[in-house]
Amino acid sequence: MFITTWMIYVSLLPVMIEFQLLGEFIHLIQLLKATDAVSSGGEAQMVVSQGLVTYNGITDYRKRLKVKKGDIITYNKQSIKII
Repeated sequence: MFITTWMIYVSLLPVMIEFQLLGEFIHLIQLLKATDAVSSGGEAQMVVSQGLVTYNGITDYRKRLKVKKGDIITYNKQSIKII
């Protein structure tokens, strides 16, 4: 008898990715799309409107929020650090 055991490890820590900003700022919904945190602009607008996104640790509902270097955006256990 042959038994195969599979172990799946799931990290409970949020994932931190770095996004290099070339200009002065990027709008929040554009950032979510550019980092593949969401699949479309409509989804980006929806998650921001529902309060599922935090900006530097605070829930923010502004879709046109200007995200700048040093800011941290968190959505769906994924953090995006702007560098």
